[in-house]
Amino acid sequence: MITKRIIPCLDVRNGRVVKGVNFGGLCDVSSPVELGKFYSDNGADELVFYDITASAEGRALFTDILTEVARTIFIPLTVGGGINTLEDFDRVLKCGADKVSVNSGAIRDPSLIGAAAKRYGDQCVVISADVKRVEGVFRVFAKGGRENTGMEAISWIKRCVDSGAGEVVLNSIDTDGVKKGFDLEMLEAVCDAVNVPVIASGGAGCKQDFVELFHRLPKVDAGLAASIFHFGEVTIPELKRTLRENNITVRL
Repeated sequence: MITKRIIPCLDVRNGRVVKGVNFGGLCDVSSPVELGKFYSDNGADELVFYDITASAEGRALFTDILTEVARTIFIPLTVGGGINTLEDFDRVLKCGADKVSVNSGAIRDPSLIGAAAKRYGDQCVVISADVKRVEGVFRVFAKGGRENTGMEAISWIKRCVDSGAGEVVLNSIDTDGVKKGFDLEMLEAVCDAVNVPVIASGGAGCKQDFVELFHRLPKVDAGLAASIFHFGEVTIPELKRTLRENNITVRL
């Protein structure tokens, strides 16, 4: 059985880690450097770093903080926010990222994914899709969940994977920060449409939510969360022990 990954997410605004509900109501949590090191030392399999206002503010990602985070951790690092060009990919990778996550930049220029995959390899390119139900249809949102693109999400994600994205992070805006469990319906639709690793994001509230995720949707490769890890409601070592006790393969 493929080892399932547990991935904390650092949503960074103005150099600080923040967290909200349904992509809004953000509150300050911690320093990304301190938090990143803590997770690296305490069993996280990877780390995701999002500069969540870079796209909406039309600026480049904070590279000084990113470089410091990359220097202090010893696990793979995925970075996103304000990624609009191949030069942005290059800059972030030179700061120490292992993978680059793109959302609004790919919506603006869908050829970016294929160009990046050709230059850096599929394994480096992650499509991060912020998705919300609009009148019963999964729709893609841009600019940190602020802007409804009108695009149907599953076909968009499949198009990105066909263009060269080697991994999908599915962020359910409907369940983000609500802590009532992952969006299994949305995740299943994505898993059925693509043949690359899918990371579930949005909705984790307890250890059992991860157990249910991996049992119900064995195609999902990883569970990503923020609030429950940041506020100490669940620790990664105890989560992994619970998963192992439920016959889910994890790296201890």
